Amino acid sequence: MKQFQTLYESKKMTAGQIAEKVESYWVCASDIGLSLPPAITEALDEYVKENNLQGIAYHTMLEWFPLGVYNEKYKKHYKGVSWFSSGFARKAVNQGFADVMPSYFHDIPSMIEGHAEIDALFICVAPMDDAGYFSTGASASLSEALLKRARRIYIEVNENMPRSVTGPAVHISKVDGLCENHMQLPDLPRPEIDNISKQIAAYIADEIPNGAVIQFGIGAIPDAVGLALQEKTDLGIHTEMFTESMIDLIESGAVTNKMKPLHTGKTVASFAFGSKRVYDYIHNNSDVKMLPVQHINDPNIIRNMPNFMSINSAIEIDFFGQVCAESIGTAHFSGTGGQVDFVRGAVQSEGGKSFLAFPLTAKGGTVSRIKSILSPGAIVTTSKNDVDYIVTEYGIAKLRGKTIGERTKALIDIAHPKFREELVAQAKERNILI
Repeated sequence: MKQFQTLYESKKMTAGQIAEKVESYWVCASDIGLSLPPAITEALDEYVKENNLQGIAYHTMLEWFPLGVYNEKYKKHYKGVSWFSSGFARKAVNQGFADVMPSYFHDIPSMIEGHAEIDALFICVAPMDDAGYFSTGASASLSEALLKRARRIYIEVNENMPRSVTGPAVHISKVDGLCENHMQLPDLPRPEIDNISKQIAAYIADEIPNGAVIQFGIGAIPDAVGLALQEKTDLGIHTEMFTESMIDLIESGAVTNKMKPLHTGKTVASFAFGSKRVYDYIHNNSDVKMLPVQHINDPNIIRNMPNFMSINSAIEIDFFGQVCAESIGTAHFSGTGGQVDFVRGAVQSEGGKSFLAFPLTAKGGTVSRIKSILSPGAIVTTSKNDVDYIVTEYGIAKLRGKTIGERTKALIDIAHPKFREELVAQAKERNILI
């Protein structure tokens, strides 16, 4: 340990000294969510502006705090590239000073390893262990691929970052510079579960058998699903994102993971985000495996787990069954993420099901999310050939195996009553319904 500590001290810098290593036209990157290092990025913002650096590309995913790369006043210095956007990147993309990388989540590591040139990787990590390794903690998704590809590795050590027993790790010998910043990780309040979310969750829960393997995310509907599943038995978790509602399921006894043919007895995820309770649960917990996304989200792995249940969200759907989950018309919103990975894996699983769930209306109840055609410019995230179950507060419709006419009728049956007559008329006008 002493030799590693000596090496640690030799590579220790301030965040500002790390920023000073960056040059114009470098390509920089971080992994998803909590991997983003606040001290380094803040120092980098100051350095590039003061020294008028140009043309720096910074690749990010699900940013949890404001970054200069997505701030208009830094646009002549940076070009932000979002692989899945939070509100910070979303605004920049829509205003024209940031870009988007189209991708399926499980494909991103191969895109990084096969095509990306990364001059500097910036990641937040847990403290060094006795063997000289830093755990990437709550962010296992892309770190393995990024660590292989990066020419330089700069880390921000945070004692509040959980240590993942199984996730990617970087050895002190591979680190080009490190700083310490023991700030608190974001501790987000849980969303309020409204009656619409409860109703949607009830429809989904009725379709999920005991012993199923489940995937869902964060938000009111997923939290409601988690609550509705607490009466089930022997569920398993194989999910992209590990959330607090999953801890509830584990502690209630509903999740045992014993029916899973892969990672039996273990909860597996690609990254975690949400609350201190989530981070504390992951820390040194051998029952939770944080694994790279090319494994977690691989449809071929998902399909080999019987009764795989995937639950994701959508913005709108048309009569064909085309689902938009990443734009509002032409306006960028998020990204494809892992939705298609899990939809395709789940529908090919023996007994598996994919659910895309959403409240029926938008803009204060004035707009139906079930449409004759998608909004002009809307991006198709899940294709008509992949879609399975659609769930709203008015019911559940299975589209897979149905014709366009049958799909249209099934969707109208679960549309908001005040839009059903209009939707029927539109279907008849298009000769979909006679």
